[in-house]
Amino acid sequence: MAVVIPRSFRLLDELEKGQKGDAMSGVSWGLEIQDDITLTHWNGTIFGPPGTSFENRIYSLAIKCGPSYPDTPPEVRFNTQINIGCADPRGAIKPSWPTVQNWRRETTIEKILEDIRREMTSSANRKLPQPAEGASY
Repeated sequence: MAVVIPRSFRLLDELEKGQKGDAMSGVSWGLEIQDDITLTHWNGTIFGPPGTSFENRIYSLAIKCGPSYPDTPPEVRFNTQINIGCADPRGAIKPSWPTVQNWRRETTIEKILEDIRREMTSSANRKLPQPAEGASY
């Protein structure tokens, strides 16, 4: 029988990894409010990959890890306006996006952000016209 790591331990581990991260993968994350003892509200940042219409842009995301995280995926929404297939017109990541739809307890905030960045490089998204730089929802 596998050991189930409690939500708070898991999120503290993710927080530590985010704080020590070097953003070399093009993503970073951390708590929205540093003293959020519930570990619910997070910020994410994605640096647009080179060779795409996202290049030289920095995308801000809001991540909400509800009480059933990591058994259920967090709510992820872009704060920065974006045109990408995995987000709805208001910037929320679609429940049908494979990383969310095929959610596994082992999936992390880092993995979500990296998968979104990878999505930016896909043939369906890499050349999509983008909203004005700096535009927010």
